[in-house]
Amino acid sequence: MSLMATPERRRLFDPHNSRALRFDWLLLIAVGAICSYGLLMIYSVARYTNPVLKHPLSASYDIQRQAIALLVGVAAATVVFLIDYRKLRDFWPLLYGLSLPMLLAVRFVGVNTGGTTAWFNVGPFQFQPSEVGKLVLIVSMAGFLSVHEGDFDAWRLAQTIMLAGAPMALVMLQNDLGTMLVMVVCAVAILVVAGLKPVQMLVLTLVTITLLLGLVQGGVFDKYQIRRLTGFLDQKVTVPVEKQDDVQFESVRAKSAISGGGIGGQGLYKGKLTNTVDGVPVQKSDFIFTAVGEQLGFVGGAGLLALYALIVWRAWRISATTDDRFAQLIAIGFVAMFTFQVFENIGMTMGMMPITGIPLPFMSYGGSAMIAYWAAIGLLANIHYRRH
Repeated sequence: MSLMATPERRRLFDPHNSRALRFDWLLLIAVGAICSYGLLMIYSVARYTNPVLKHPLSASYDIQRQAIALLVGVAAATVVFLIDYRKLRDFWPLLYGLSLPMLLAVRFVGVNTGGTTAWFNVGPFQFQPSEVGKLVLIVSMAGFLSVHEGDFDAWRLAQTIMLAGAPMALVMLQNDLGTMLVMVVCAVAILVVAGLKPVQMLVLTLVTITLLLGLVQGGVFDKYQIRRLTGFLDQKVTVPVEKQDDVQFESVRAKSAISGGGIGGQGLYKGKLTNTVDGVPVQKSDFIFTAVGEQLGFVGGAGLLALYALIVWRAWRISATTDDRFAQLIAIGFVAMFTFQVFENIGMTMGMMPITGIPLPFMSYGGSAMIAYWAAIGLLANIHYRRH
C-alpha cells in the first residue's frame, strides 16, 4: 500500500474538513484533568471537615454533590458547543436582560452565606446567578463592541461602561466584592482589545479610583471588607492565635499549610492542617489550594498551575486564530476571567493577594461555578470548531 498522501487523506487530516481535528482536544484534556484533581482534593478535605457524625447523609456528601455539578456542567458545555456561537451576537440583549432581574432578585430573596446574599435555594441545591452573570457580561460586551467596531468614541465608551456597570452594581448589592472584581478585570480586558485609547484608559482609571474612594468614605464597604482587602499588606502577625481576627487566622493557617508541604508534600490524606477539622478554614472551597500545597507539595502545585496555563494558552490561541471579532472578544474575556481567578485565589492562599472568596476554577467546591466554567469551555470549544 502506498504511504503517499492521497487527496482523500489530505482532506481527512485537513483541520478545515476533519471534524475531529477541528475540536480542541488539549483544552478538554486540561479541564478534565483539573476537575479530577479537584474531586480528589475535595474528597481529601471532606473526609475530615464533613464526617459522618456531623452530617445526616454521609462522609461522601460533598464529593457527590460536586460530581453532580460536574456532570451538569459537561451537559451545559455540550449544549453550548452544539449551538453556533454566532447566534449569540443577535441574542445577547435577551441574555443580558434576563440576567439583570436575577441579579437583583437574589439580593432580596436569596440566601445569606458569610455576609454575602448571592444564592437562590433550588430544592436541595443552591444557585449563584452572579456566576452566570460573569459569562453574560463577557458575551454582552463582545456583542456590543463587535457591532460598533471602528466608532469607539467617548459616547460609545460611556455606553459600554453603563452596559458593564449595571451587573457590577447589582453584584455589589449582594455584598459580593470578589465576583465584582472578576467582572471589572474581564471588562477592562475586553475594552483594551476592542480599541480603548490610552487617554480613555487614563480617564477611566481615575474615575474608577475616585469612585472606589467615594464608596469607602461613604461607608458602602464595612470595616471587615476593607480588612480583607488590605490585610495581605501586613505579613507580620505577632498576636497569639486566640487573639487573631478571621483574616489573620485564615492567612497564617493557609501559608503554614503550603509551606509545610515542601517539595513532595506530606502525602495524600496526611495534611496536618488540611486533613483536620480545626485546620485551614473553608478548605474545600476558597482555600482548596492549601490542600494541594500541603499534601502534594510544590510538585502537585506546579502540575496544577501547568494545567491552568494550558487552558489560558488554548483560550488565547483561540482568540488569536479566529476570524470573527465577536469571538475574539469573548475568548479574551475568558482569558482574563480564568487568569485573574487563578492568580487571585492561589495568591491569597500565599498571602500575596487579598482574601476575596474567589473560587479556584474547576477545583473549588461549588456547583454554580463548576457549571458556569464548563459553559465557558463549551463556548471556547465552539469558537475553535467554527473559527474559520
